[in-house]
Amino acid sequence: MTITPDQRTTLIQAAQAIRQRAYAPYSHYAVGAALLASDGQIYTGVNVENASYGLTNCAERTAVFKMVTAGVRQILAVAVATDNGGSPCGACRQVLVEFAADVPVYLVNNAGHSRDTSLYALLPDHFGPEHLHSAPED
Repeated sequence: MTITPDQRTTLIQAAQAIRQRAYAPYSHYAVGAALLASDGQIYTGVNVENASYGLTNCAERTAVFKMVTAGVRQILAVAVATDNGGSPCGACRQVLVEFAADVPVYLVNNAGHSRDTSLYALLPDHFGPEHLHSAPED
Protein backbone atom coordinates (compact mmCIF):
# COMPACT_ATOMS: atom_id res chain seq x y z
CA MET A 1 0.00 0.00 0.00
CA THR A 2 1.22 3.47 -0.81
CA ILE A 3 1.00 6.09 1.91
CA THR A 4 -0.36 9.41 0.65
CA PRO A 5 1.36 12.70 1.50
CA ASP A 6 -1.64 13.63 3.67
CA GLN A 7 -1.42 10.33 5.58
CA ARG A 8 2.32 10.88 6.08
CA THR A 9 1.75 14.40 7.41
CA THR A 10 -1.06 13.30 9.73
CA LEU A 11 1.02 10.41 11.08
CA ILE A 12 4.03 12.63 11.78
CA GLN A 13 1.83 15.25 13.46
CA ALA A 14 0.26 12.57 15.66
CA ALA A 15 3.71 11.36 16.79
CA GLN A 16 4.81 14.93 17.53
CA ALA A 17 1.65 15.76 19.46
CA ILE A 18 1.58 12.62 21.61
CA ARG A 19 5.28 13.04 22.48
CA GLN A 20 4.23 15.73 24.97
CA ARG A 21 2.66 12.99 27.13
CA ALA A 22 5.85 10.95 27.49
CA TYR A 23 6.94 10.05 31.00
CA ALA A 24 10.72 10.38 30.85
CA PRO A 25 11.95 11.74 34.21
CA TYR A 26 15.22 9.78 34.08
CA SER A 27 16.49 10.01 30.50
CA HIS A 28 14.66 13.24 29.63
CA TYR A 29 14.35 11.74 26.13
CA ALA A 30 10.66 11.98 25.29
CA VAL A 31 9.47 9.82 22.41
CA GLY A 32 6.14 9.81 20.62
CA ALA A 33 5.14 7.12 18.15
CA ALA A 34 2.22 6.84 15.77
CA LEU A 35 1.19 3.83 13.69
CA LEU A 36 -1.13 3.88 10.71
CA ALA A 37 -2.92 0.55 10.92
CA SER A 38 -4.82 -1.52 8.40
CA ASP A 39 -8.14 -0.37 9.88
CA GLY A 40 -7.27 3.20 8.86
CA GLN A 41 -6.82 4.33 12.46
CA ILE A 42 -3.72 5.92 13.96
CA TYR A 43 -2.51 4.35 17.20
CA THR A 44 -0.15 6.41 19.34
CA GLY A 45 2.18 5.74 22.21
CA VAL A 46 4.83 7.35 24.38
CA ASN A 47 7.77 6.05 26.33
CA VAL A 48 6.99 5.36 29.96
CA GLU A 49 10.08 5.17 32.13
CA ASN A 50 10.43 3.47 35.49
CA ALA A 51 12.93 3.86 38.32
CA SER A 52 13.70 0.18 37.69
CA TYR A 53 15.04 0.91 34.20
CA GLY A 54 14.36 -2.54 32.79
CA LEU A 55 10.63 -1.97 33.28
CA THR A 56 10.57 1.05 30.97
CA ASN A 57 8.40 0.70 27.87
CA CYS A 58 9.18 2.41 24.59
CA ALA A 59 6.72 4.56 22.65
CA GLU A 60 6.71 2.28 19.62
CA ARG A 61 5.80 -0.79 21.66
CA THR A 62 3.15 1.16 23.57
CA ALA A 63 1.52 2.07 20.24
CA VAL A 64 1.73 -1.52 18.98
CA PHE A 65 0.15 -2.86 22.17
CA LYS A 66 -2.70 -0.34 21.87
CA MET A 67 -3.25 -1.40 18.26
CA VAL A 68 -3.32 -5.09 19.13
CA THR A 69 -5.63 -4.43 22.09
CA ALA A 70 -8.03 -2.78 19.61
CA GLY A 71 -8.02 -6.02 17.60
CA VAL A 72 -5.83 -4.83 14.74
CA ARG A 73 -2.80 -6.81 13.57
CA GLN A 74 -1.26 -4.93 10.63
CA ILE A 75 0.85 -1.75 10.52
CA LEU A 76 0.98 0.25 7.28
CA ALA A 77 3.39 3.04 8.35
CA VAL A 78 5.24 4.31 11.42
CA ALA A 79 6.27 7.77 12.64
CA VAL A 80 8.58 8.38 15.58
CA ALA A 81 9.18 11.85 17.06
CA THR A 82 12.18 12.65 19.27
CA ASP A 83 14.41 15.65 19.99
CA ASN A 84 16.95 14.56 17.42
CA GLY A 85 15.11 12.26 15.00
CA GLY A 86 16.39 9.07 16.64
CA SER A 87 15.26 5.70 15.37
CA PRO A 88 13.53 2.87 17.27
CA CYS A 89 15.63 0.61 19.47
CA GLY A 90 16.29 -2.98 18.42
CA ALA A 91 13.51 -4.39 20.61
CA CYS A 92 10.97 -2.02 19.07
CA ARG A 93 12.16 -2.84 15.56
CA GLN A 94 11.59 -6.53 16.27
CA VAL A 95 8.11 -5.89 17.72
CA LEU A 96 7.19 -3.71 14.72
CA VAL A 97 8.26 -6.39 12.22
CA GLU A 98 5.88 -8.83 13.94
CA PHE A 99 2.99 -6.73 12.61
CA ALA A 100 4.43 -5.12 9.47
CA ALA A 101 6.18 -5.81 6.21
CA ASP A 102 8.67 -3.33 4.76
CA VAL A 103 6.55 -0.31 5.68
CA PRO A 104 7.64 3.34 5.62
CA VAL A 105 9.15 4.73 8.81
CA TYR A 106 9.33 8.49 9.35
CA LEU A 107 11.84 9.71 11.94
CA VAL A 108 11.16 13.33 12.90
CA ASN A 109 13.08 15.78 15.09
CA ASN A 110 12.03 18.85 17.09
CA ALA A 111 12.41 21.12 14.05
CA GLY A 112 9.96 18.96 12.11
CA HIS A 113 12.58 17.57 9.74
CA SER A 114 12.06 13.92 8.95
CA ARG A 115 14.28 11.16 7.69
CA ASP A 116 12.23 8.70 5.68
CA THR A 117 13.33 5.08 5.79
CA SER A 118 11.69 1.67 5.95
CA LEU A 119 11.30 -1.03 8.56
CA TYR A 120 13.49 -3.53 6.72
CA ALA A 121 16.20 -0.88 6.25
CA LEU A 122 16.17 -0.45 10.04
CA LEU A 123 16.11 -4.22 10.65
CA PRO A 124 17.81 -5.97 7.74
CA ASP A 125 17.70 -9.76 7.68
CA HIS A 126 14.87 -9.58 10.18
CA PHE A 127 13.35 -12.54 11.97
CA GLY A 128 9.58 -12.67 11.66
CA PRO A 129 6.64 -15.03 11.97
CA GLU A 130 7.36 -16.43 8.51
CA HIS A 131 10.64 -17.88 9.81
CA LEU A 132 8.87 -20.17 12.26
CA HIS A 133 7.46 -22.37 9.52
CA SER A 134 9.43 -25.37 8.36
CA ALA A 135 10.98 -25.20 4.93
CA PRO A 136 9.50 -27.63 2.43
CA GLU A 137 11.51 -30.79 1.93
CA ASP A 138 13.22 -31.30 -1.41
